[in-house]
Amino acid sequence: MMKELSFEENIEKLNKIVETLEKGNLSLNDSFELFKEGIEISKILENMLNEMEGKITILVNQEEIEFHEEENDV
Repeated sequence: MMKELSFEENIEKLNKIVETLEKGNLSLNDSFELFKEGIEISKILENMLNEMEGKITILVNQEEIEFHEEENDV
């Protein structure tokens, strides 16, 4: 079973793919496969960001509710 990479590890992996593709010394097929892997990593990163955004939204909403409850208690 593969370990799930962190956001930072995925960014680093994606950056290495971009650097390799920018060198332009791969065959068309190898470039395509690497590009495809980069797209998959981009989707993983997008999902991670969306998940974190959801958690932040929940946290902010909780804080707003608690703040308003405290205001009403005064």
